[in-house]
Amino acid sequence: MKLLKTYIAVIDRLNYGIGRVIMFGIFAMMAVLLWSTISKFSDQPSLWTLEVAQFAMIAYFFLGGPYAIQMGSHVRMDLFYDNWSLRRKAATDAIMVLCLIAYLLVLLWGGISSTAYSLGYWGTEPLSFFAGLVTGSEEVGTLERSRTIWRPYLWPIKTVMCVGIILMLLQALSELAKDILRLKGEETA
Repeated sequence: MKLLKTYIAVIDRLNYGIGRVIMFGIFAMMAVLLWSTISKFSDQPSLWTLEVAQFAMIAYFFLGGPYAIQMGSHVRMDLFYDNWSLRRKAATDAIMVLCLIAYLLVLLWGGISSTAYSLGYWGTEPLSFFAGLVTGSEEVGTLERSRTIWRPYLWPIKTVMCVGIILMLLQALSELAKDILRLKGEETA
């Protein structure tokens, strides 16, 4: 149980810190969109602003997701839930977290595959591709670019998505550990 409590403390602290920093990312996105609006009144509107705003929103969503899970800010049907006992809430939450973990694992596999593709890998084993990049037996191929006029590389935002999904998985496991401790009648923090 001490190991679970240590895991919870470390992951919660990590995602809390990242979430508190990322929450200010909305201002960066607002600044980009404000610049987009201002530049449209000039003779040369910025071509990059919409895509940068989309990338900022993706980063905001994926890196802020673990913080939202930790804070309980996600959507929940509280009509019945609020009246349940702590044990019943923990049992229900544990089942829902297991569903979330299954979903996040599928999402992570897709993210890893998509990131490998954006680095020029067209095979079916993206994990072996990344292992090969680390060992030097694989090389980066033709980098995928957006099809817009600005044509930014896509691997950076796909990497951010994968990092965000991993952080969400770690936070979901932390929430599962909290539910296990609650079901055993122990204090979580």
